[in-house]
Amino acid sequence: MATNTPPFTIRNISCTPLTIKLVERYIPPPQTENRSPFVSLLKTTQSFTGLKLNATSTAVHDPNTPPSTSKTVSVPIAPFQTCTTTIPAPNPSAHERVRLTLSLLDGGEAHTIDTPSPTNASTVSHPLTPSPKHSYTAIYLPSSTHLTLFSSADLPNWMRGLPDPTPLSALSMPGTHNSPTHHHALPSVQCQAATIPAQLANGIRFLDVRVQPESPDDPAADGLVLVHGAFPVSLRGKRYLRPLLDEVCAFLDAHPTETVVVSIKREGPGTHTDAQLARRLREHYVAKDAARWFTEPRIPALGEARRKLVLLRRFALDEEGRRQHGGLGWGVDAETWRYNTPSDTCPSGDVCVQDFCEVMESENIEAKIRYCEAQLGRAGANVTRVDVPPPAGVDVQRSPQQEQQPVVKRPFYINFLSGSNFWNVQTWPERIAQKLNPAIVEYLCRRHGTEQEEGAGAGAGAGAPAGDWSTGIVVCDWVGKDGDWDLIRCIVGMNARLESKLSGAVHAVTAAT
Repeated sequence: MATNTPPFTIRNISCTPLTIKLVERYIPPPQTENRSPFVSLLKTTQSFTGLKLNATSTAVHDPNTPPSTSKTVSVPIAPFQTCTTTIPAPNPSAHERVRLTLSLLDGGEAHTIDTPSPTNASTVSHPLTPSPKHSYTAIYLPSSTHLTLFSSADLPNWMRGLPDPTPLSALSMPGTHNSPTHHHALPSVQCQAATIPAQLANGIRFLDVRVQPESPDDPAADGLVLVHGAFPVSLRGKRYLRPLLDEVCAFLDAHPTETVVVSIKREGPGTHTDAQLARRLREHYVAKDAARWFTEPRIPALGEARRKLVLLRRFALDEEGRRQHGGLGWGVDAETWRYNTPSDTCPSGDVCVQDFCEVMESENIEAKIRYCEAQLGRAGANVTRVDVPPPAGVDVQRSPQQEQQPVVKRPFYINFLSGSNFWNVQTWPERIAQKLNPAIVEYLCRRHGTEQEEGAGAGAGAGAPAGDWSTGIVVCDWVGKDGDWDLIRCIVGMNARLESKLSGAVHAVTAAT
């Protein structure tokens, strides 16, 4: 059947060469009215509540339904490349869906991808080969007929395949802003839809926590109340830090390949001080379970941090804190950055941040999107050098090119997608996320990394290598609402290029032994 839709542009963000071998098109038959009481009740409920399913889809068609058309093709798409095809995209006016059969060149596997999914969310490939080694997640952008294929991540264990020497600052790491604000709260306070365990199970590895010391002058007191600015995170009673940390530790016990960066900042009303927070956190929390924490004043490698909480400190230290670790301090130092900044680096050099948060009018959201994209570009342009130590007694020679690569301190690139204006309902956190999150999904799918490929890192000079496409730490609002974790899948999926590169380095050392 002829179609006038533009062709697919397909991007392969995986380390596997793919070839499209078959294109099947499906047009649903005309629908008849279903007058069953259950369907009528469901439609009434959806109309009243606005409820919709937006989880990852795994199926589109009845397998017994024949396609309207079927065409054999051969369209290769190399790893980390984009291909503009001649395959017409689905015709939305006909409610058409397209099934692509993909062949993998490294092992004979075949998979199908159906697009668009019934919910317009991501869809997972269906393997045609028994015991497949690969799985793919596809995100289709109808407005640009752009299809992006990621290696499907096992979100509860997505760090498992990354080598131990990987710096945490090299990772594409999803996070949440004011992470424990999923409770019933003021609309300007609530920033999340999902609980902490649900966030962790769906790939979140950076938690942004704000606390208020309770009874701050009592050295025996250990209460740290969860707050957002001057407000509690729940209107139904105080919530405390300790149960949150217990949830994180329980997750890490069940998933020991993972780590969680915990950013802690003092907020809330009262006369408490940073020094009081530092002492209470150190003596009543970390010291009682020191093996669970990484508190050195540096960014660790992944192997050092697995099954641990990594402290990112957004408060000043007391005198005892400054004496920790041989007088170097305590925790990754993110004590200060410029307020409302499009880009700033902390004095420690450990954190480069985008935190343009004063989105006073809805028109400012476009500026916020530009700042977020620029920070993603800064993170993605970096090239990670990891020295994989060979076994004892083995001499592995480095090439002249490797020796010339400078060892540069690489900060955490932290990118807050959040913003708010207490006085304007149009710029409360959920409203901003409704615009910002889809814009960042589209940026990651279509453009992230392409600037580095075209320019090999702006200003880096001729012949400079393209970046690793890391996103840095992307700190989100309102992810997981109605099961929609696509932004998180995009962020985690961007680790594929780094993982391929670092796994190659490990294999090279192993082969040399």
